[in-house]
Amino acid sequence: MRPFIQCVALMLAVLGLASSTSGADQSNLRDEVRSLLEGYRKSYGFPGATAAYALPDGSVDAVAVGMADVEAGIPMTPKSRMLAASVGKTIWGATVLSLEAEGALRRSDLVSDYLGDLPWFVRVPNADTMTVGQLLTHSSGLPDHVHMDGVATALIELGKAEQFEPSDAISFVLNAQPLFEPGLAWAYSDTGYLLLGLVVEAASEQDVFDLADERFLVPLGLTATGPSDAPGIKGLAVGYTVEGNPFGLAPRTMDESGNLIWNPAIEWTGGGFASTSTDLATWGQALFTGNAMDGEYLGGLLDGVSVHTDAPGIFYGGGVAIYQDTPRGPVYGHGGWIPGYVSSLRHYADHGLTVAFQINSDVGVVDDSTDLVPALEAALAERLIEAESE
Repeated sequence: MRPFIQCVALMLAVLGLASSTSGADQSNLRDEVRSLLEGYRKSYGFPGATAAYALPDGSVDAVAVGMADVEAGIPMTPKSRMLAASVGKTIWGATVLSLEAEGALRRSDLVSDYLGDLPWFVRVPNADTMTVGQLLTHSSGLPDHVHMDGVATALIELGKAEQFEPSDAISFVLNAQPLFEPGLAWAYSDTGYLLLGLVVEAASEQDVFDLADERFLVPLGLTATGPSDAPGIKGLAVGYTVEGNPFGLAPRTMDESGNLIWNPAIEWTGGGFASTSTDLATWGQALFTGNAMDGEYLGGLLDGVSVHTDAPGIFYGGGVAIYQDTPRGPVYGHGGWIPGYVSSLRHYADHGLTVAFQINSDVGVVDDSTDLVPALEAALAERLIEAESE
């Protein structure tokens, strides 16, 4: 749910990393990464975390620290699953590009070509003029329903219904004023990605999650990744949030039976997956090295729009945040926040390295009161890039 760009200055600082080449004993490197992660756990006070990295030689390794369930004394392991939140947008971006390659849709198509027959669609801001590609790059001018006043708690109530429909969440922006004319600016919008999910279903005549499973999760062996479409998700670590959070949830977001106390289905294609750091790193390495599907797709994936005139070199492409001009060359990926969980996926293109981590707490992140995410991204990348020169 969380926009990928919260503080441009911090994110740029993340990317001032050490030099790279190759090498390092894998066992020692694993121990060092685990020690680094444990140091951050102690400094920032989060209950547990996992981190994984995919190296240029094709190897993927993972570590875990802390607790998956503090009250029950269950330790975190590399197989512990967490909600990946908006990191899932990378999967939906790839899905759109795969459909475009087949001729099922075009990014230049009007959204109304696919959704215009829905009775409520005419009330969507910019309904007649926005394109599929503008939904994909957050340049449609749509508001973001998740961050509208009162919507967070209303979404929790929607999740209690017997059947949640994406249009229920989209309804919060109906008749609202657009933020700008499509294509003239940039504004992160989960609402846009819900509409994008509906476009994908209309174009493919398939359920979006079945499509993602068929095209990416199964072929790439991402067996720990699946839809976060119900409160009961097998193998999910307990998520912890803050008192007085915008969603009105208890700090422990899971009940004693192992079910979430809210329904993550309300996120739908704003994210929509539970995963592990290992699967996220594996996915990122395949996606950003051109191996996630047949044919050349990186041009479309990295065809981005500028997020702001004050942030030169930062763009948003096909479900991907793009940091083009950094001391270490281009960096691609996405962040994710959802009550109780934080995820990060980063690919360092010039080094052939992908790094992912997940934390089962959003304390200090939900309110931007700490630099945990960019600081941990920087520390992990620095150590792993250094390892390539040893």
